[in-house]
Amino acid sequence: MANAYFEIREPKNEPVKSYAPGTPERKELKKELERQKSQVIEIPAIIGGKEVKTGRTEDVNIPHNHSHKLATVHLCGEKEVDMAIESALEARKKWAAMPWEHRVSIFKKAADLLSGPWRYKMNAATMLGQSKTAYQSEIDAIAELADFFRFNAYYLTEIYKDQPYSPDGMWNRSEYRPLEGFVFAVTPFNFSSIAVNLPTAPALCGNVSLWKPATTSVYSSYFAMQMLKEAGLPDGVINFLPGHGADVGNPAINSEHLSGLHFTGSTGTFQHLWKSIADNIKKYRTYPRIVGETGGKDFIFAHKSADVDAVVIAALRAAYEYQGQKCSAASRMYLPESIWPEFKKKFTEEVGKIKMGEAEDFRNFMTAVIDQKAFDSITEYIDYAKESDDAEILIGGGYDDSEGYFIEPTLVQAHDPKFKTMEEEIFGPVLTVYVYEDDKFDETLELCDTTSPYALTGAIFSQDRYALNKMAEYLNQAAGNFYINDKPTAAVVNQQPFGGARKSGTNDKAGSAANLMRWISVRSIKESQNPPKDWTYPFMGEK
Repeated sequence: MANAYFEIREPKNEPVKSYAPGTPERKELKKELERQKSQVIEIPAIIGGKEVKTGRTEDVNIPHNHSHKLATVHLCGEKEVDMAIESALEARKKWAAMPWEHRVSIFKKAADLLSGPWRYKMNAATMLGQSKTAYQSEIDAIAELADFFRFNAYYLTEIYKDQPYSPDGMWNRSEYRPLEGFVFAVTPFNFSSIAVNLPTAPALCGNVSLWKPATTSVYSSYFAMQMLKEAGLPDGVINFLPGHGADVGNPAINSEHLSGLHFTGSTGTFQHLWKSIADNIKKYRTYPRIVGETGGKDFIFAHKSADVDAVVIAALRAAYEYQGQKCSAASRMYLPESIWPEFKKKFTEEVGKIKMGEAEDFRNFMTAVIDQKAFDSITEYIDYAKESDDAEILIGGGYDDSEGYFIEPTLVQAHDPKFKTMEEEIFGPVLTVYVYEDDKFDETLELCDTTSPYALTGAIFSQDRYALNKMAEYLNQAAGNFYINDKPTAAVVNQQPFGGARKSGTNDKAGSAANLMRWISVRSIKESQNPPKDWTYPFMGEK
C-alpha cells in the first residue's frame, strides 16, 4: 500500500487540430478514412473482457452514403445483460478496492492514447459512423473526450481532499466510496465524447458500468472500448452491450443490483426509465442515482442593440453545425423588427455559401442526419411548415434520402410565437425565427421563458448592458448553459460544465466535480482520541 499523498496537476484543455489544407493531420486523417472505408468489421458485445457474438445482427452503414457498410453489430438481450451484471459484480470486488491512483492512471493513459496514436482512428470512426465533419469530430471525439478523462481524474482528487473539521480530541474524516451494484450507462449517437464519458466517469470513481451505446453510434463506441482495453481497463469494469432500448434496458433496470442510471437521450426514454426505476424501487438494494440529460429547444434572443453580424454567425453555426443534431443546437430565435431586414439579408447570403455532402470531402460544412427515422421526423416538421398559414420557409426546406439522409439548412419564419416548430424539439437543421415588435421586448422575453418545457442552452445578444442584465435576470431559469453575445453551443470541459434543468435533465453538469459526486457514496468517520469513561454529564451534579 502506497504511503504518500499523490497529486494531479490541473490539466489544460486538449488543443484542437485544424485539419487545414497542407497540415500533417489532414493527410493522416484522410489516410485513416480510406482505411476504415476499405473494410467491414464485426462488432461483438464485450462482457467480462470477452467478445460475445449473439448472432442477432444489424448492419452499420454510413449515414451520408447509406449503401456503404462499415460493420456488422451483434445485438444483446436479456441473456447478455444477465451475463454482464454477473461479470460487473465480480469485477467490482477488485476494482472498488483498487487504490485510486491506479484507477486514475488508466484514464490518464486513455487520454494520452486518444490524443496520440488513437486520434485519427477515433476521429475517422466518428466521421464515418455519425456523419461529422473533420472539425466537429475533432472537437468531440478527441478534444472533449480527452478533457473528460483528464479533468475527471483531477476533479476526483479534489473531491478526495475535501475533509471535515476535527476539534481537539477527535479525528473526523470522509471516505468517498463507489456505489454498491452497477451503473447503467445509456448513451446517445450525437457525441462520441458523451457516449464514452457516461460509463467511464462512474468507473473512475470505483464503480462498474453496463454500457448500452446507441446503435447509430456503435461504430465509434467499439473503437473506444478497444482503446480503453489498451489503456489497461480491467475486464468486466465496463461491459459493452449493443442492442435496442428495451432489450437491454428492461433487464438492466429490473436488476436488484442497479445503483445508478447515467443517461443522455430523448426525454420520453428518460421518463420511461425513471418511471420503471420508481416501479421497482422496493427491489433495489440501494436507491439508484439518476442522472440524465435529455432534450432542448435552445434559443437565441436578440435586443434591438445587438451586433447583427455576430447574431448571423452565431445562428448559422449553432443551428446548422452537425446538421442541428446537438442537444444545444439553436432551434428558435427571437429578433426585433428593427434589425430583422438586415439579419435576413445577411443570413440568407451566408447560408447560401454552405456546402453539404459526404464527411470525407473537407469542403463540406454539413453532412447527413443520422438515419432514416431522424430524416423522416425532421422532414415532417418541414412539410408542416410548408403547408401552414402561420409560417413560411425563407431558406432551404429541401431534402433527399436517395444516397444519404440529406436535409438542407432551413429557416422558418413563424408568425405565431407558439407555432409548432417554436415549441417542439426537432433535432435537425431547422431554425425558426419569430420577429417581435421592438416595444414588446418584455412580453417576448416571457414568451421565450414559457414557450418550451426545456431549459438546456440559450443565448442573448445586445450591446446595451442594461438590456443584457434584464434579459439574463428574466431568463434566469430558461437555460442551464447561458451565453452572452455568443452561440449557445460548444460547451468546453472545465470552462462551461454542461447540463440543463426543467425537462432538459437533472443538471448534474458533465465535465465538473458535481457529476462525479453523483457516483460516490460518502462515509463519515469519527475517531475519538480519548473516549469518555463516565456516562454522566456535569449538569447532573445538583437537582
